[in-house]
Amino acid sequence: MEPRIQYAKTEDDVSIAFSTLGAGPPIVLAAIMWGDTSQRVSLRLPAGIEVTALTAGGLQVTSYDPRGVGGSDRTRVDFSAEGRLKDLEAVVDHLELDRFDLLGRLHGTIAAVHYAVKHPERVKHLILYNSWVRGKDYYESTPFSRAIRSFAEVAGEDWELFTMTMAHWILGFDEPDSARTLGKFFSDNMDKDAYLHGIAATEAIDLSDLLPRISVPTLVVRDTSQTFAATPGLAREVAASIPGAQAVNVDSRQDAAHAIIEFTGAVSGAPAGPQQNVRGGLATILFTDLVQHTEMMSRLGDERGRQVLREHERITREALKTHGGSEVKTMGDGFMASFGSVTKAVECAIALQRAFADYSQGAAEPLSVRVGLNAGEPIEEDGDLFGATVILASRIAAKADGGEILVADTVRGLCSGKGFLFNDRGETELRGFEDPVRVYEVRWDDSKEAT
Repeated sequence: MEPRIQYAKTEDDVSIAFSTLGAGPPIVLAAIMWGDTSQRVSLRLPAGIEVTALTAGGLQVTSYDPRGVGGSDRTRVDFSAEGRLKDLEAVVDHLELDRFDLLGRLHGTIAAVHYAVKHPERVKHLILYNSWVRGKDYYESTPFSRAIRSFAEVAGEDWELFTMTMAHWILGFDEPDSARTLGKFFSDNMDKDAYLHGIAATEAIDLSDLLPRISVPTLVVRDTSQTFAATPGLAREVAASIPGAQAVNVDSRQDAAHAIIEFTGAVSGAPAGPQQNVRGGLATILFTDLVQHTEMMSRLGDERGRQVLREHERITREALKTHGGSEVKTMGDGFMASFGSVTKAVECAIALQRAFADYSQGAAEPLSVRVGLNAGEPIEEDGDLFGATVILASRIAAKADGGEILVADTVRGLCSGKGFLFNDRGETELRGFEDPVRVYEVRWDDSKEAT
């Protein structure tokens, strides 16, 4: 279902188009230069961050087009920090949001930082995604950003050539149809004069004086999967400039969304930030992840996609209930669960894969999940689980293919003599762990031979 377009009026009488998706704690996406709402409607695509994952993870997402772009007033072009801030303030005030999470990506960093400094009492959490301190540094930081800046002169001569070339740079030259669609969106959504003004205004931005004044909990996310990702140096400078800021590196939009959901506390409903840690006993942690969830939601749309997700949730929860698993939280496209028995956890993982295989045989939309398990002593906080045990289980799940169950060596050792069959997958390097980790595949499909 396409989002309903609404309009807010700025203090200088500019109409700003915005839309809201999902239900739950509100998060507002400070607009990138090309706009967000128009991208969502025209292309059915998220702009950098996986909007579908944020809404499925329990957040209500509001996005908008800045002045001069998309569905907003195209006659008033102003990409200065003051103009961007007015656009964001108009949307927030129109929605009467007293407290909300704020996400700034790329050009949206400018409005998000200014708003957090001016209205700290209204911002619960600030997330800065592929952000930078100075616009000039960003446009000089990577081959992509340097090419965009130097090639901008072409925009003044041939707008269609420029937008099509940029679309191919972003999507890759092996996706011509998608690039043509994106290029047409670029050329239709903003005229060349507005774009050139936006580049010049962004280059002139310097946030170095504002960042140390941010007083709200802040997460700095660097997503290396994006063509326009900030360099490590730019991301470090942002995080180091903000008192108490946390920083995380991810390699997919999905992981970025999960990091945001966890930081805001949207899933568990628990407040983010330091709390009293209570060490739990031995537990087996199980993670599931629905393969190609993003592509499915984009293809089916929110309403039909949500119906399919409900089947995924039903199957998973039935298996957890049958095998004594405790659901810790769901991330929309996956689950985290804990078990007091490692045997029950592995049996549940096998039951899950068999149930999804049976379901997919006659389903119009087959479901394939990857599963990862680890055993240890996690940290418990208000019903949620944290620590190296949990992180390793999540990393192992991410290494699995659809229909696979991968487990840590600890799980295999605790299952010795229990009748399970394991294939040794060797050692693998996992992000955040210094030493390679040996993982094993659990055989559950009798039609496949062991290796």
